[in-house]
Amino acid sequence: MSASTLFYVHDPMCSWCWGHRPQWEQLQAALPESVSVKNVVGGLAPDSDEVMPIAQQQVIGGYWKKIEDMLGTQFNHDFWQQNIPRRSTYPACRAVIAARWQGAEEKMIVAIQEAYYLKAKNPSDIETHIQLAAELGLNIDKFTADFSSEKLEKVFMQELQFSRNLPINGFPSMVLQHQDQVHVIPLDYKNFRAAVDVITEIIA
Repeated sequence: MSASTLFYVHDPMCSWCWGHRPQWEQLQAALPESVSVKNVVGGLAPDSDEVMPIAQQQVIGGYWKKIEDMLGTQFNHDFWQQNIPRRSTYPACRAVIAARWQGAEEKMIVAIQEAYYLKAKNPSDIETHIQLAAELGLNIDKFTADFSSEKLEKVFMQELQFSRNLPINGFPSMVLQHQDQVHVIPLDYKNFRAAVDVITEIIA
């Protein structure tokens, strides 16, 4: 059986990715051994110092409530009062790559999501990521240097391009690469089983 790769295209600040996390964790645990998982940061929103317009804050806050009602996912709505929200997710994506280089990619994704959605911290701020890296026990000097390096920026831009070339419509999305072919894998926010069945069938 040839090795296959499941690409999980996400953004650490994507609220639907947070909503999907419980199913995603179960899905990863249920995958056949021949399937390896590769996270791909999709970059929802480029760097910006502009305050998010109130109307946009209300739209995103509305998504949170919708996901809460639909899936029971927890959100800390105090975020909107306690922070100056910016439509800027690239810093969070860079933090994920910098943590990946220290073997802590998945831990960093979860840390960013929990900081944002449960603790009302702002992942558009670099300081948030440095604090999270410290809490995860990463080498802070390396993390900080990598975060703002040309090398990381190059990798990040390549990853964005890769994600945009995949047959997806949004985040999160799953694409299986098997024997030089790519297959879009259906994503269910309430039941991971169908996705595992589809993957198992493709690689059989």
